[in-house]
Amino acid sequence: MSRPAPLSGFPEWLPAERLVELEVLDTVRRVFELHGFSSLETRAVEPLDQLLRKGEIDKEVYVLRRLQADESEGDAGLGLHFDLTVPFARYVLQNAGHLEFPFRRYQVQKVWRGERPQEGRFREFTQADIDIVGRDTLAFHHEVEVALVMAEVFRALPCPPAVILVNNRKLAEGFFLGLGATDAGAALRAIDKLDKIGPEKVAALLESDAGLSADAARTCLRLAAIRSADTSFVEQVRALGVEHPLLDEGLAELGAVVGAAHERMPGALVADLKIARGLDYYTGTVYETQLVGYESFGSVCSGGRYDALASDGRTTYPGVGISLGVTRLLAVLVGRGLVAASRSVPTCVLVAVTDEESRRASEGVAAALRSRGISTEVAPKADRFGKQIRYADRRGIPYVWFPDAEGGHAVKDIRSGDQVAADPGSWRPPQEDLAPVVRLISPENEEITP
Repeated sequence: MSRPAPLSGFPEWLPAERLVELEVLDTVRRVFELHGFSSLETRAVEPLDQLLRKGEIDKEVYVLRRLQADESEGDAGLGLHFDLTVPFARYVLQNAGHLEFPFRRYQVQKVWRGERPQEGRFREFTQADIDIVGRDTLAFHHEVEVALVMAEVFRALPCPPAVILVNNRKLAEGFFLGLGATDAGAALRAIDKLDKIGPEKVAALLESDAGLSADAARTCLRLAAIRSADTSFVEQVRALGVEHPLLDEGLAELGAVVGAAHERMPGALVADLKIARGLDYYTGTVYETQLVGYESFGSVCSGGRYDALASDGRTTYPGVGISLGVTRLLAVLVGRGLVAASRSVPTCVLVAVTDEESRRASEGVAAALRSRGISTEVAPKADRFGKQIRYADRRGIPYVWFPDAEGGHAVKDIRSGDQVAADPGSWRPPQEDLAPVVRLISPENEEITP
């Protein structure tokens, strides 16, 4: 069999890269649980009629179909989920009688989209979401909370500083309607493409798809240029002279979110009025997140408020959530060499084997070390000690343990060459060697201590 080619859009990490991913996932779970979010996992598939009514996603949904299905059978009416919010809304409706509201959950799972693969864009990728869902009502302070929880995640990760950009869909839609837009949704989708296609093409879309005049389209672009780390954006919007009740509501909500966040964690949230989000289920606050210095890469974390995604006709379950694109973040951290693991394996100690007859003694040493939380493996062959040391070096294992037939033991730090007598019942490596450490790398290619 010839060497298989990589499958575009379905990333597989090397061991050292996987350690970076695990560091991200462990940090995410730790911070989410510190804030009281419960973990859950939903099924991989959802009914197509649910998936296809959530925005401009219909061309990207993978459909389930049996290999041996007849042409007359069509598809199974099911598709792989493209995000974790839609399945979570369905989960809430199904289990509402067993949940306590407001319900706080986090979810770390793979999702699938039929996108054109490119840097940071994958067909299979991992997301890490938090959401808070209420019954009939949900207080605005949760819109501050989920954003600041995610800001805390970024501050705990070995990554460049992150800024969460925030806007409000009511503000944007009210502004467009106040200018005479015939389709506020089309205007939102046009503004959402600003970074991709530029202002001239967006202005053309605002005229052709949203029914705005050329002057009104230019005013929309002026709105999209407003950015502020405090509530000063409110007066900047008012200065544009547009009036609409929905605009007033959106300005009040966004001002409350930005003002509260500025008090609790200055600089973590920045009002950016070009943020729109393409999915139709968002109804209020929306978020996108950029890494400082890597803004051209785009958002690595996004989300927002949704008021009508989960409803059984009698009760509505409004929610707010934010999602970290774990695989997308790794595309920056790993793909651009911004982070490095101190070694590529969890193993701290390799126990040497003097000869095959004494392998059980080496395995006993390994068991004693493992019982105290020290990751250990036994040499695969009873080669000369020099070969066993070279094997450890190639694997990135920092220590080699030499059992003695008469009960004495020694351990060697193969990086420095230092060797000392040791007892498998009491010896411990320095804390920094106990497990691989993931560190941010400076532009000069020097490790930055976390």
